[in-house]
Amino acid sequence: MSADFPCPVCRSSDCTHFMLVESLDYWRCQHCQATFLDPSQLPDGSTEEQQYRLHRNEVEDEGYRRFLGRVATPLLARLEPGLSGLDYGCGPGPALAAMLTDAGHGMAIYDPLFFDQPEVLEQRYDFITCTEVAEHFHHPFDEFVLLDRLLKPGGWLAIMTMFQTDDSAFAKWHYRRDPTHVVFYRENTFQAIARQRNWHCEIPCANVALLKKPDNA
Repeated sequence: MSADFPCPVCRSSDCTHFMLVESLDYWRCQHCQATFLDPSQLPDGSTEEQQYRLHRNEVEDEGYRRFLGRVATPLLARLEPGLSGLDYGCGPGPALAAMLTDAGHGMAIYDPLFFDQPEVLEQRYDFITCTEVAEHFHHPFDEFVLLDRLLKPGGWLAIMTMFQTDDSAFAKWHYRRDPTHVVFYRENTFQAIARQRNWHCEIPCANVALLKKPDNA
């Protein structure tokens, strides 16, 4: 069965029904390989806020910092000293921003619920981090347009999200069972996002994508 709406990630019209799980319909884009919840079944703001407030990610939590090191380490290896960065969707405990500040970079933070500072989105940055956020995007294509606008030429966008790999495990996958997780990416998805914008894409380790904007963009 084909969808009568475009892929929310790449806007391809080639989307087919993937799976029905507990009355929820999931679709698969045949172009970028994203899997996403039916747009008519997206959670409302109240459901999202209740779930987000269950998170207990503290800035000084060493375990959380080790987890974030999966994206921070390869990103820092590609950055010159003293750059400006934005932690987009930082949540209530912006630990990654603190780690990058400790590494010598100037950091801004933005989160629509916990740090809603629209003026931050009027600036441009040398790099942007987006950790455990992209799976929440209701309109990922529009979000990537915004992130592209916020990046300076030659800037890096660092994304961490759990890649969807095993279709047979999808129904019971813990990542899918979070009601605020509505779009799931594969390596191919990030390659498609990069091609669409003429970005360079690297996958330095599992569940991390580093996207570089062209120097002349």
